[in-house]
Amino acid sequence: MADIIKLLPDSVANQIAAGEVIQRPASVIKELVENSIDAGATSIEIILKDAGRTLIQVIDNGSGMSETDARLAFERHATSKIKNAEDLFALHTMGFRGEALASIAAIAQIELRTRKHDSPMGTKICISASKCESQEPDYCQAGCNFMIKNLFFNVPARRKFLKSNQVELSNIIKEFEKLALVNHTVEFKLSHNGNMLYQLMEGDSFKKRIASLFSRSMEQQLIPIETATSIVSLSGFISRPENARKRNCLQYLFVNGRHMRHPYFHKAILSCYDQLIPSDEQPNYFLNFTVEPESIDVNIHPTKNEIKFENEQAIWQILFAAVKEALGKFSAVPTIEFDTEGAIDIPIGMPNNKVHAPEIDIDPNYNPFAPSSRASSSGYTPFRDHANSKLQNWDLLYQNFENKRNNATQFATENPQQTALVDSESPMDNEIESYNDTYCQLKNKYILVPAKSGLLLIDQHRAHIRVLFDTLIEAKAGKHIESQRVLFQEVIRLSPAQSQILEELKDEMESLGFEIGFLGDNSWTVNSSPANLKGINIKDMILDVIDSVNTGGHSISKRVAEHIALSSARAAAVQYGQHLTQEEMDSLVASLFRSKEPGYTPDGKKTMYTLTFEEINKMFS
Repeated sequence: MADIIKLLPDSVANQIAAGEVIQRPASVIKELVENSIDAGATSIEIILKDAGRTLIQVIDNGSGMSETDARLAFERHATSKIKNAEDLFALHTMGFRGEALASIAAIAQIELRTRKHDSPMGTKICISASKCESQEPDYCQAGCNFMIKNLFFNVPARRKFLKSNQVELSNIIKEFEKLALVNHTVEFKLSHNGNMLYQLMEGDSFKKRIASLFSRSMEQQLIPIETATSIVSLSGFISRPENARKRNCLQYLFVNGRHMRHPYFHKAILSCYDQLIPSDEQPNYFLNFTVEPESIDVNIHPTKNEIKFENEQAIWQILFAAVKEALGKFSAVPTIEFDTEGAIDIPIGMPNNKVHAPEIDIDPNYNPFAPSSRASSSGYTPFRDHANSKLQNWDLLYQNFENKRNNATQFATENPQQTALVDSESPMDNEIESYNDTYCQLKNKYILVPAKSGLLLIDQHRAHIRVLFDTLIEAKAGKHIESQRVLFQEVIRLSPAQSQILEELKDEMESLGFEIGFLGDNSWTVNSSPANLKGINIKDMILDVIDSVNTGGHSISKRVAEHIALSSARAAAVQYGQHLTQEEMDSLVASLFRSKEPGYTPDGKKTMYTLTFEEINKMFS
């Protein structure tokens, strides 16, 4: 039998490795910037076009490479970081495998200019799909200048599955923030399509770098941590309990200058905030771990973000104690206050003080059984007359309201609890016995509707969400959404990544009834909002929209419209515990059954359940 095992060509092996190491443009930036840091660079500039699809350029002032090193750097497993296997347990550099440049060269077009500081001439090398096209002397600046063009040009399937430019840019910025935080003394610049996103100065302190990356107000929210033991040294900052967030939490852990994900240590930090913050909120933290290199293993995952510690339990206890101490030291934990100076005096009854009974005024002429046409001598108007007058005024106010009953769905949005029932054919007309039946509300949560097959139990909140969602989507399709000016402008401060996404979504948001303005410094203002969005926190909604786009795919316009419609429907829908009149229940049930999908909410939750006669009979058998 012929042998079947064969060695793969280097080009194929490099493409397989690229699938593990280079997953998206952010992975390229991570590998190149880490190489620049290992080369001793103090200034790094990153230039992007089309979120890295067209161009990724990384310029540094590091040590540079010789002509021979520039060519060998793109060979697989070629590295200057380690020499033998024992060096894996004493790593002081970011990279060590020698796979990054070979993987990038396999799926992109690379142009490298590099020169050592003590060399008069540098080297220019061009590589495409692992094939060296040219190498020649070149006069260039000291350091390295990498130009990565047309990422995944020879792997169409990989390029097809890249996310939208907004999502990929957001991933790049997240990776950039990790690198800039842990290397806070290095100068960083990041630009995209000619726009400067970040410009961080050299020699920043850790606290200043945090404020430069995220917000200047962060400096007032941070509590320092400084602990040194024989096992681990901790330094960094945690946020005060009152500054905890529900979303977009800034949580960073670093070990020996390397970012890591560690759920075990994350749980230790959260445990310190028990009873201090709500269960749906989490604190911000920026913590650096310093341990002996031989006590950790970073060679677990190709991205090197997963770290194995030798003394995890001991470090957990040290971390827990350090965070607890910091919270207590800076009065972040509430204490019992015994100081009564300036407190409110509570009056205490004295035995010598006489208590006078309150006087009650009674109208002797008031007769509750008197005819409604008469008024009492004191000017008191019986409640019945008052109610009748209110009803008359109400009829006058809405005298033209009956003329607008042709579009019942529109009424359900404007005033769904008072919209009258419109007789129209619906998918459930054959199921409901009669629209004139009296519906029953159970525990102010469910509506009981008699049906031919049994009994329908309708969730009033979910049903109303379905109705309002369909109304908003139809209004969006028909371009009938009205805007309403806000009384007080809502100012939203975003991160650069969020600001970039909102810039791309601005036109779509305005088509939905929003009026958004850019104030500069990643701050935005909301001047108008859709008239249908009543009682909704506009800031939280916009942040939700940005988060949904950030985690999504390509159909941004559709997703934004649906997300806003769903958020507004949830906020404006009838809540649990709210009593509904018979007319309100009639209107809600009728509007629900006119929907194309009455059985489910837009996010897939059931709106109704049918209790059949067979099930009812089994209960009594």
